[in-house]
Amino acid sequence: MTRSNDPSNDKGAGKGLTVPCPQCQQPVAWTTENAYRPFCSKRCKLIDLGAWADGSHRIPGEPHMDETELDELIDRLERGE
Repeated sequence: MTRSNDPSNDKGAGKGLTVPCPQCQQPVAWTTENAYRPFCSKRCKLIDLGAWADGSHRIPGEPHMDETELDELIDRLERGE
């Protein structure tokens, strides 16, 4: 079942569908004419990009291994530990 306010719903496009800007929460028209969607402006889009770049936004998960830890893991696996 597709929700009427789902931006991926093509049937809603052109019917005045609005979504909140992820940065400032202002209503944003979800249309192909809006070059910054889902953001309201270039400014909000760049603020969000900057947050990803500096690590403020991140997807939770396992911490990455550096080369030393990876080499140690491979050595242990080869020894059958």
